[in-house]
Amino acid sequence: MRQTIRFLRRGKIVEVGNVDPMTTLLDHLRLTEGATGTKEGCGEGDCGACTVAIGRARHGKVVYEPVNACIQLLGMVDGAEVVAVEDLAEETELHPVQAAMVEKHGSQCGFCTPGFVMSIFSLYQGTDGAVGRDEINNAIAGNLCRCTGYRPIVEAALSVCASPRDDKFRKATEDTAGVLNFIADDSDIFIGDDKRFFAAPASIDALAALYARHPDATIVAGATDVGLWITKQLRDLPKIIHIGRVRGLDGVEDTGREILIGAAATYARVEPFMRAIDPDLGELFRRIGSKQVRASGTVGGNVANGSPIGDTPPALIALGASMELRRGDRPRVMPVEDFYIEYGKQNRASGEFVTGLLVPKLRSDQIFRCYKVTKRFDQDISAVMGAFRFTVDAEGRIQEARIAYGGMAGTPKRAKRAETALHGASIRDTAAWAKAFDALRADFTPLDDHRASASYRAETAHALLGKALIEAAGTPSSRTRLTGQREAIVHAAE
Repeated sequence: MRQTIRFLRRGKIVEVGNVDPMTTLLDHLRLTEGATGTKEGCGEGDCGACTVAIGRARHGKVVYEPVNACIQLLGMVDGAEVVAVEDLAEETELHPVQAAMVEKHGSQCGFCTPGFVMSIFSLYQGTDGAVGRDEINNAIAGNLCRCTGYRPIVEAALSVCASPRDDKFRKATEDTAGVLNFIADDSDIFIGDDKRFFAAPASIDALAALYARHPDATIVAGATDVGLWITKQLRDLPKIIHIGRVRGLDGVEDTGREILIGAAATYARVEPFMRAIDPDLGELFRRIGSKQVRASGTVGGNVANGSPIGDTPPALIALGASMELRRGDRPRVMPVEDFYIEYGKQNRASGEFVTGLLVPKLRSDQIFRCYKVTKRFDQDISAVMGAFRFTVDAEGRIQEARIAYGGMAGTPKRAKRAETALHGASIRDTAAWAKAFDALRADFTPLDDHRASASYRAETAHALLGKALIEAAGTPSSRTRLTGQREAIVHAAE
């Protein structure tokens, strides 16, 4: 048992004990270290002013990913390198990313600049050769600038990424990976006492035993949701169990027939596997939060928190995915759709936790579509999320329809009446479509809230089902979509 967390800062190993479970990385940097270059803006992981890079050893090198320090708990960086904006320059010489921001006039008030620099730094480290404008826009989608405008910032990124990568981090990557491997161990971390603690078990058995003793603890994977409980809702979370160190729980495996996703696997790690199942899944994952959110947040956490507007549950339900849970030494498996009972209530016993997901791959006779509708295209929560899987026989008849929505009820939910209306009908039978549209109105009674009105949700759900059927019948998405066109996505992948 280890009673400290260890991480790398500026080439030195930092070991910290007596860590309050709710201490954020941002508070440690600014209040303990005095590293005030990292700014606090929204305090909820939306504006990107607090972005830092987290480096982890993978395959003998260090991979840097951007994270929002305001909602990243300090204990979660155990075993990693933390790079903040002050760490980039070498004495009086700016880092290439910083120099490009100066040259292209990418900063005015400067408050957002450190976050932009760190997002571009992560892109710079994670790529080789020139990077296109779309990839840059995706990399900075989680960073907000109110005064400079994005054009000079994008030009700075285009400029620096057009040059060979040459900085102290690239040169030291193997040595840094060696240090990170040195500080990594298989010890369970427990800081505090039975009344207030931060814990990070190293094995699934240790996690199960600890949670059985403390079923009132908060399980944290990426903290992209729990972090807001601390910074915005001002909750007191005296017992936190972080699952990011559990061996094997961050894994993703393609078995040939299905994808196995560990509960601690991040969106970023899962995204290429989902994209391989269907282009729409890849586009859905690309629009979940920002690069910072996808580097920390997990699919397992998105499913387990039970939000009715979570992005992944409708898609997983439409695909017929299952989930694995464990309580003590007893595992069980259930369909994802059976996990949701009512708003705020899930089919999970005290001391039971999610260990993974099993996502079936599409068969050759299955057609999948999913659509996310939001007020803002990037980094926004769904007003309505629709996912559809149709199993169609050789004669073009629908043998099975699985239709799931988020934002239409207190939980992610299937539209079973609409599914029944389509069963056995030709995929091109518009009369059957009309029956499904009528049935859909009986499937849901959506609510009015600040994201959308009930009437808007009902009409949008109708339209999404219509779009899915039109595309499944053979109409190219270039005629049905303004963005996220499947043909363009497949072409880009090739």
